[in-house]
Amino acid sequence: MARVWTPLCERLGIRYPIFGFAHDVVTVAAITNAGGFGVYGATRRFPEEITAELAAIRALVGDKPFGVDLVLPPGMPEHNSRAAIEAEIPQAHKDFVQGLVDKYQVPEASEPGMRTRFIRSTEIEQAQLRAVLDSDVDMFACGIGAPPDAVAEAKHKGKTTLALIGSPHHVQRSIQAGVEILVAQGYDAGAHTGPIGTYSLVPQIVDAAGDIPVLVAGGVATGRHIAAALAMGAQGVWMGTAWLLSEEHQGHMHPVNTRKLLAAGSGDTVITRSESGKTFRQVRTAWSQEWEAEDAPAPLKMPYQDVLVGDLLGAIEEHDIEPLIHSGAGQSIGYFGAVKPVQQIMDELVDEASATLAKQSSFLQP
Repeated sequence: MARVWTPLCERLGIRYPIFGFAHDVVTVAAITNAGGFGVYGATRRFPEEITAELAAIRALVGDKPFGVDLVLPPGMPEHNSRAAIEAEIPQAHKDFVQGLVDKYQVPEASEPGMRTRFIRSTEIEQAQLRAVLDSDVDMFACGIGAPPDAVAEAKHKGKTTLALIGSPHHVQRSIQAGVEILVAQGYDAGAHTGPIGTYSLVPQIVDAAGDIPVLVAGGVATGRHIAAALAMGAQGVWMGTAWLLSEEHQGHMHPVNTRKLLAAGSGDTVITRSESGKTFRQVRTAWSQEWEAEDAPAPLKMPYQDVLVGDLLGAIEEHDIEPLIHSGAGQSIGYFGAVKPVQQIMDELVDEASATLAKQSSFLQP
């Protein structure tokens, strides 16, 4: 059987046009080694950690290509000052969070949480960028924001540049920034996501992008979804939820989250701003329900919400507070009901995509 292929495969030196995003070094390397293009989510990592972790991935993949993703939202504070942010958080929000601590009897965290180990700020972003740009990573991906100067330097250093966008209005801004690949991320997607459904979004972005390749994100779970993405004019797919239940990722996953993800269907995810201040799709749990209650305050903007809840989120997993443990996940989670190796996930995706594309020719009447 012929395998699924697009021009991006030849351009980037990959076997399959499947881009896999994960926050785990081993999982990213496994995606690349399985023939895809692994992308490491480094937004919450210190610069020195980024340097070490990208080197670790390189050691695992050899000369095969992989990328790194940073979230670089505009409008963040200039300095990495937690005290300055805490001073501006309303007391009502602090009281609400303390109420959650009391209700669920959450002990204090032994260290700052993932969202409070540093403040999302220009100071940190510049240091993270320097770590990425000075590395030998093959791709620089912008999850939110695409600073033109950073894109230009990445290209100058031979790195492919990519940006995730959730609206046709963002296409020209990304093109003007110099980005070489666009990811059309639909409403179905996990974590930070936009308001437009994947099927409605992708053809509009493909048309607006012209010769710039487009990948599809949001709701991609099977080979049939990959075939549909190519039918809409994309050159590949960007998948994140698919790898959460890979064997490789379990070392990065709280076992309660694994159980919740295995049990979740597509209707069991919600979009909330309670995680970071930006729209974030995750599995529905007591955490999201508490923030949807009538007496709950409206979540604050990033990075204020990060600071408000960051230590509590860390304490929840550290102390196994089962009702509040949760994970970002897309609506595609309904397709993943077992833990499998990355290679098996990749093989099943490719086999079904290839078979589906071959079958489509039967619908053409001479």
